[in-house]
Amino acid sequence: MSITQDQTTRQDISLDREVREAAVSLESQSPVSSDRHTDPALRGLAGRLRGRLATAADPDWDQARSAWNLAVDQRPVAVAFPADAGDVAQVIGYAAEHGLRVAPQSGGHNPAPLGDLSGTILLRTTLLKDIVVDPQAHRVRAGAGALWGEVNAALAGHGLGALSGSSPDVGIAGYTLSGGYSWLGRRHGLAVNHVLGAEVVTGDGRILEVDADTEPELFWALRGGGGNGAVVTRLDFRVFPIDQVYAGSLLFPIDRAREVFTAFETWTRDLDEAVTACARLLRLPPLPELPDFLRGQSFAVVDGAILGSEESAHQLLEPLRALGPTVDLFGVMPATQLAQIHMDPPAPTPAAGGGVIINDMSAETIEAILAVAGPEADTSLLAVDVRLLGGALGRPVQDGGAVDHLPGRFLVFGVGVTPNADLHALVEADVRSLLRGLGPWRNDRTYANFSESSEPASRFHSPEVLARLVAVQEAVDPDQIIRANHPLR
Repeated sequence: MSITQDQTTRQDISLDREVREAAVSLESQSPVSSDRHTDPALRGLAGRLRGRLATAADPDWDQARSAWNLAVDQRPVAVAFPADAGDVAQVIGYAAEHGLRVAPQSGGHNPAPLGDLSGTILLRTTLLKDIVVDPQAHRVRAGAGALWGEVNAALAGHGLGALSGSSPDVGIAGYTLSGGYSWLGRRHGLAVNHVLGAEVVTGDGRILEVDADTEPELFWALRGGGGNGAVVTRLDFRVFPIDQVYAGSLLFPIDRAREVFTAFETWTRDLDEAVTACARLLRLPPLPELPDFLRGQSFAVVDGAILGSEESAHQLLEPLRALGPTVDLFGVMPATQLAQIHMDPPAPTPAAGGGVIINDMSAETIEAILAVAGPEADTSLLAVDVRLLGGALGRPVQDGGAVDHLPGRFLVFGVGVTPNADLHALVEADVRSLLRGLGPWRNDRTYANFSESSEPASRFHSPEVLARLVAVQEAVDPDQIIRANHPLR
């Protein structure tokens, strides 16, 4: 008997109460510069900022330097919280004067590729949260520290939907600058293709407004170049007249994973671009706040969103519903609530993961996934996602940026929670096993936002695109002051 969607199951589901309690929130910190710095030079920088500079001398140092992924121990020289682009320019100028580098960070996802932050000022854009919605122009202007949950809240009531990610606490800047896979992507493409302009501070300290007509080469590089060469302090982007979508998830017992994944692969052949969907293996922890039918259970899941009428959505989903899911959570919902359907952790969490693009999902591919994370596997992975690509996500865009589409047929990501070092090593080993097993179907390109370790830039860009990106970086950041999660060289 299927269980229909209700208000309880629409709530964000946390992985662990203790993890939530360890979550970091700096919004309540006053943007007042500290005078507690032991290094006189750092004290001098703090005095130049309208925002805040935190160092190891501050009582909240451990909070200030924390990323969203609590398993990554970030130890920079200092953490700057700029109040505006002028502050960013001050931090960059100070770093250049003192032989340091600057690593921008907003939501703090995907921090592991940054590696050792000694000799680096971490620049957290969390104070840059202004959001302005222009409903008539279908346009949003948002500070680089805004999170997708905050943008969606601002859009509520306007009948507009954004190409946001599957987690509400992902920052708009990092997500978008490396591509941006959303639940509306197969119809509308990557989020980065809908960036209309930006305010940036270059590595040589200039504050610039960039768009297709002003600084067009830098504008091209920002859209997919992952923030190499410039710190984005504000993004202007297009949103869409989408009020409601038909979205949710179908949950099956995990011992039906082979059947579900096989049916999903068949269903996705020539699937209408109105559908963006994901098949996943999900093991939920036994948390008391979860409903009984979810608590401590393991599932094979199909989730996603369908644009169009409710009738057409029913027809598109029928081949999967015919399998008889145990839980059916699909239904009409506001486009601004799409981040709820994937049950991503809603707060900072210690985790490890990794992803790859695959060109096909044959029976052998499915067996490779099940061998690592299927019902009979002894695995530490919380989830393995197989997200559908194609449609507008797979088509190059005229006048697009450095990354304007993703090749391949599916985007795979494996992740596990790592509250201690032993579990961290175990999850990393299981992720490596997953990606290694998918080797025969692996695409030469991959998606930077799902790459949780350092990889060569050639994994994200063709030789021609990479050469052009490096040329832009040399023009705006010749000394490579700015450190991106995934550097060009």
